[in-house]
Amino acid sequence: MEGGFTGGDEYQKHFLPRDYLATYYSVDGSHLPEIEMLKFYLECLHKTFGPGGLQGDTLIDIGSGPTIYQVLAACESFQDITLSDFTDRNREELEKWLKKEPGAYDWTPVVKFACELEGNSGRWQEKEEKLRAVVKRVLKCDVHLGNPLAPAVLDAYRAALCNLASLLKPGGHLVTVVTLRLSSYMVGKREFSCLALEKEEVEHAVLDAGFDIEQLLYSLRSYSVTSAANTGVCFIVACKKPGP
Repeated sequence: MEGGFTGGDEYQKHFLPRDYLATYYSVDGSHLPEIEMLKFYLECLHKTFGPGGLQGDTLIDIGSGPTIYQVLAACESFQDITLSDFTDRNREELEKWLKKEPGAYDWTPVVKFACELEGNSGRWQEKEEKLRAVVKRVLKCDVHLGNPLAPAVLDAYRAALCNLASLLKPGGHLVTVVTLRLSSYMVGKREFSCLALEKEEVEHAVLDAGFDIEQLLYSLRSYSVTSAANTGVCFIVACKKPGP
């Protein structure tokens, strides 16, 4: 993309949550690859946080964006969930849904699918209320704190993972989804840059940040709104190693 890597100021000024949600999370049938990608995420998260999976007291979702789908499974196994994002608009969008404010985004179809995976699609309203109850706060976050507008190189990604690792105790878990080989994506008519990573680079970065990888799922799925070829997605569950 022209103009270099998208910095924090550009996200703050120009990232529009409703354009993003309409492009990547609408289930009206107009974006079938996006729907399949979302289902893949939900299935991975259900396997990770469902019966016999990860559980605990505290879960911190770093870079939530304006979305809540990523904690639908976890709200059954964690009692205190923090959502976070860099931009004010994304945090405002989250608060709208949590507080049931007029004009909040309708996540009902996505919540229903998450409940189907759990074997009870009829409890979607109960699921929404459960999630609202366990999300205790929505905070501002910046994984590149101290260097927010630096060029996006692999070292920056590695540093971000180390910053995230510092939030976890030994034995704590990192659950992350990474879109591979994608250098930019569209939100409305505006293009935003991202770091094009290979699966092996992600694996090595996670290991070097002090984690053991417990689960890695790889898929060649891609979005319809990108022209990039050979993109894919990598879903990783990793456990922080004990200190020296």
